[in-house]
Amino acid sequence: MTGIEAITIDHDSPTPPFDQVRLQIMALVRGGDLISGQKLPTVRALATALGIAANTAARAYRELESAGVIETRGRNGTFIAGTGDVTRRDAQRAAVEFVRTARGLGFDDHTIRALVDTALA
Repeated sequence: MTGIEAITIDHDSPTPPFDQVRLQIMALVRGGDLISGQKLPTVRALATALGIAANTAARAYRELESAGVIETRGRNGTFIAGTGDVTRRDAQRAAVEFVRTARGLGFDDHTIRALVDTALA
């Protein structure tokens, strides 16, 4: 299963449903299952398909739009943004800034990698 139909909601998860939707759409974009210009279901259709409240689906879409992952084109609907994978670009910028800051504090590359490994653990 690829695309939006791959999204599932785990109602037992501590992660709120809107965040589950947001994270899964970002992963689908990152993985190439949702591509630039692809139309997404309406808020109501997404909510119905996932068994969540329309406000929950709307919040996920608002946050994705704020992050530049999707764009709303008025009555034409909601689409995957044409700007590429902004989440990857933003993460890359954060990584570069972290390395710049750590080097500025006098850490060598080996220590910086160890710090990242510790943060990932």
